[in-house]
Amino acid sequence: MGADKALLPWPPQAAGQVSSGESFLTAGIRAISQAADFVLVVAGRNASALGPVVYAEGESIIANPDPDRGQFSSLQAGLREVLNRGWDAAIITLVDRPPVRAQTIKRLRDAFQAADERTWAVIPEFEHKHGHPLVVGREMIEVFLQAPATATARDIEHEHQAHIQYVDVDDPCVVLNINTPEDYAALLARR
Repeated sequence: MGADKALLPWPPQAAGQVSSGESFLTAGIRAISQAADFVLVVAGRNASALGPVVYAEGESIIANPDPDRGQFSSLQAGLREVLNRGWDAAIITLVDRPPVRAQTIKRLRDAFQAADERTWAVIPEFEHKHGHPLVVGREMIEVFLQAPATATARDIEHEHQAHIQYVDVDDPCVVLNINTPEDYAALLARR
């Protein structure tokens, strides 16, 4: 991307346009905080840059102790911290996705709370594609934590589909992934 994706302006800004001061990170924190008791950001080498942003939103940040192990190791670090804080469920999202609507998160949380004990996770679906954020319970957290560092969340999701409820949402941001300046420009054009 050439810049920290967490700090990309939100909503997207054209070159030379004055930013609102919002970023993917702040907008994501605000959306999730409406449906969660706390927000925990897992950072890699960018922890010192993200910390002030996270703290300004009144939330917490931890650093992945070994970010070279990849994205899945950050997921595991965050889920360990969730359990350490005494919680047995979490809403998980990625920083390289534009923030979803607050009502999307609420819909996913409500679906998870209404689900029976055979449901370990609730995952949004838009136009037949699975996306983020995920709402996971203790059983899925344990599966993630017991997986090898080489695993991916997607592989684990597919292995445990019998325990996942997919919820259709009208929010294209659940499936958008912003990895390049061209992806960001396309997002700007879309808005």
